[in-house]
Amino acid sequence: MTDTITKELEKLEGLFKFPDTNPPLTKAKSPAMAHSLDIILKQLQHARNAIETGALSEPTYLEIVKLLEQQKKSLDERQKEIHASLTKLGKSIDKRFVNSLPTLPPLFQSEESAQALERVIGNHFVRSGTFDVADVFYKESSVEPAPDAREIFLNMHMNVTALQQGDVQPTLKWAQDNRQFLKSRGSPLEFYCYRSQFVRMLLSEPPTPPPELLAYIRTFAESLYQDFGSEIRSLMTAMLFTSRERLLRLKYADLASESIHEVLEPMFIKEYCAKFGMSKQLPLKVVGDIGGNGALARIEKGKKVMKDRINDWNQSNELMVSLLHYLSLTY
Repeated sequence: MTDTITKELEKLEGLFKFPDTNPPLTKAKSPAMAHSLDIILKQLQHARNAIETGALSEPTYLEIVKLLEQQKKSLDERQKEIHASLTKLGKSIDKRFVNSLPTLPPLFQSEESAQALERVIGNHFVRSGTFDVADVFYKESSVEPAPDAREIFLNMHMNVTALQQGDVQPTLKWAQDNRQFLKSRGSPLEFYCYRSQFVRMLLSEPPTPPPELLAYIRTFAESLYQDFGSEIRSLMTAMLFTSRERLLRLKYADLASESIHEVLEPMFIKEYCAKFGMSKQLPLKVVGDIGGNGALARIEKGKKVMKDRINDWNQSNELMVSLLHYLSLTY
């Protein structure tokens, strides 16, 4: 159903799109409104110039009138298409949100609640790494940024950028500095950083000599062997196979997978935010995702069902709606 809404929005966008910018998003029956308006403007300008110079003949006048009528007809047809598209979009939204949303009193009316909302929005910009937008927002709002928030998340995004570029050293340094914290949470982040770097060295071109690989393993084997002994032994054995193809054919195929490196970014963000007592996901995004996926309508439906059939189930152990879509957003 969400795909249907997206398609209708794309179609509606295509109906308004200027013809010379990008390829149209939809096949319309009539020319774009901007195109028809440009023709009308040019014809009117042409008629004005002809009148001012006294060169407006009757055939020219009739031709201009004919073109204007054609473009007016095109505009009317495009208006009908837009109206039909808006109607379909409205019906798709109604089908998606079949239950009416609860009626709530006006929110964020008091100064305290408005400032709380502004703090959440400002924090969202800082956490998402859009620091220039955050600076403008704080200048125009009535709240101040949280102390050290910019520095905290600037450091996080610098590490994330390095990981995206294949450099694990900043994240590895952070994991080493916070080894006890990670150990208390049972997090393998530090070992995963070492493993990622080792695999890059193993599969590099030209291949890293085995003595250098062994020397690298020795830099972390002693401190991490108790928790990751079997994995470290696998790395040492993998030194015998210095090509991705050979690893894939044997039981070390997991070391040749890109997931070895891709797992670092979400794991680092999770542990970094936990270090500062914050959720791994952006609170504003979580609220938007839940609300945008029909959670409010489901809650309202659940309240109505509980009110009508209060004796049909044990409320402490059962729910009347599925929560599978929201399990990834639980804490």
